[in-house]
Amino acid sequence: MLERPNIDLAEWRQRTQEFEREIGSAILGQYDAIRLLTIATLCRGHVLLEGDVGVGKTTLLRAVARGLGGPYERIEGTIDLMPNDMLYSAYVAEDGRPRVDPGPALAHGENLAVFFFNEINRARPQVHSLLLRMMAERSVNAFRQETRFVHLQVFADRNKVERDETFELPAAARDRFFMEIAIAAPRDRDDRRRLAFEPAFHDADALIQEVPEGLLPYHRLNELAVAIQRTVSVSPAIENYVLNLWDALRDPAGHAIEIENVDVSRLIIGGASPRGFSALVRAARARAWMEGRGSVVPEDVRAMFPSVMGHRIFLAPIYEMHKDRIAPALHAAVFDAIPVPA
Repeated sequence: MLERPNIDLAEWRQRTQEFEREIGSAILGQYDAIRLLTIATLCRGHVLLEGDVGVGKTTLLRAVARGLGGPYERIEGTIDLMPNDMLYSAYVAEDGRPRVDPGPALAHGENLAVFFFNEINRARPQVHSLLLRMMAERSVNAFRQETRFVHLQVFADRNKVERDETFELPAAARDRFFMEIAIAAPRDRDDRRRLAFEPAFHDADALIQEVPEGLLPYHRLNELAVAIQRTVSVSPAIENYVLNLWDALRDPAGHAIEIENVDVSRLIIGGASPRGFSALVRAARARAWMEGRGSVVPEDVRAMFPSVMGHRIFLAPIYEMHKDRIAPALHAAVFDAIPVPA
């Protein structure tokens, strides 16, 4: 039996809609990405943005962080960044004595709400490991104590162009991101015209300042996330649908799935995991709630699938380099193979 939440979900839906509108007015042409970021936030999931240089990934994440409010920290990925740089800062004070201050991960203690890692693929694997701990357990050990981040949401971005002095994220780190969202230049010609010619869109800092701070108060989001998951139902037919999708991904050849120039029996080496499909269901529930429905429909599952599951399906090395082409074809083939419940 679904529980009655101690939170006004109608009021929070209005807040969420306002949040999307305000972000969308500052960040043109990224309506789908803003919706996905909002859903990830409602699920308390970490997000990785990927795209070309100069398409507004950093500006979008900064705007979302402002809309959430709360203590916010940012770090730049560089090849010489070390894990300790996230935890503390050592320097010589004016009196000539050495000092050690908390770094960006610890500057706000347990109140840290948003941690933004810019250009994550420029950081070394040692740094990825520490970030993975923060993301997976929402805690770190430093200064002989454990700090727990009750409200933490990690945002990161990377561009697909740079290859020199970069480090690919390991599978375990990518799996900890609730979503990977692709960011491309706006398709609408009027949006592109405004971005190119209107001075208002040439000052990213000013645009971000126009977003009202704390539209979705960060300290209430955990409570909201629980309420959404407990009030949006999933019917037995949708449960079977999701389980059938899972089976098809684990054994595409056994489900007569075909992709041109691909041996599907050797295609997938891992990733169709319980964690991934749990995330898919959580995202589908959040989308249904945002659409004003009390139950999940197949379109919720299909809409969330690429961003939630795409980075969690690991292909054989021979196919990985062509994943941008193969992954969408695989998703489409799986959906074609599994009947949609009536």
